[in-house]
Amino acid sequence: MTQPPLKDIMIPAWIDGVLTPVEKLSVHQRGLRHKAISVFLLCDGEIMLQKRALGKYHTPGLWANAVCTHPLWDEQSMDTAKRRLTEELGIKNVDLTFRRTLEYRADVGEGLVEHEVVDLFTGAVARDVTIDLNAEEVSDIRWIGLQDLTAEIAASPDIFTPWLKIYMADYSESIIDLT
Repeated sequence: MTQPPLKDIMIPAWIDGVLTPVEKLSVHQRGLRHKAISVFLLCDGEIMLQKRALGKYHTPGLWANAVCTHPLWDEQSMDTAKRRLTEELGIKNVDLTFRRTLEYRADVGEGLVEHEVVDLFTGAVARDVTIDLNAEEVSDIRWIGLQDLTAEIAASPDIFTPWLKIYMADYSESIIDLT
């Protein structure tokens, strides 16, 4: 499934305190505070990571949580999460749980900034869940335990997206219940 050109994607961002539809690339160029969603998929005490496709306009080739994206203008967060699970990973019919809303700001390279107000979701899936990677979005996936992920981020931080590092450093215990 091919995404529309960036200039055609309008996402919700705050301008002068008012939520406004703004072109996605412009949001990142201007560092505007904007809505986002993240999904963590869990299985048998492990977290699914996705490796972002090399063609992504920021943070290509870096490891991130299962889905991290922006709602379209007037799209509800849960709808975005389910849509992007299907569009990026080919995964359908996952029961997602809203965990929390959080905010962060991070330089993502090339003069672009993510200043996101994120609705974060988790979902449990079976190890043999059907996956059909969208090569324009994701180049690989893998499963990893929380302790191993924390150790790997400490040893090789440059292979992970800024937001995944923030999530693991500041929010992992409150968003990921692996018990």
